[in-house]
Amino acid sequence: MGRHDNRLSMKMRRRKSQKKLKARLKRKSAEKRAVKAPAATAKTRASKKAAPKE
Repeated sequence: MGRHDNRLSMKMRRRKSQKKLKARLKRKSAEKRAVKAPAATAKTRASKKAAPKE
């Protein structure tokens, strides 16, 4: 790498890709939780509503 070379070093490429990977994983897990949460609450609400009727 020369004096005025502004290309990313291998270390910085690795760090950037790791950051992107972690962000992607975090986003996917958050989406999964968002999908799971309403379904779970809907089931608990339904069971609570069904219990007093019986």
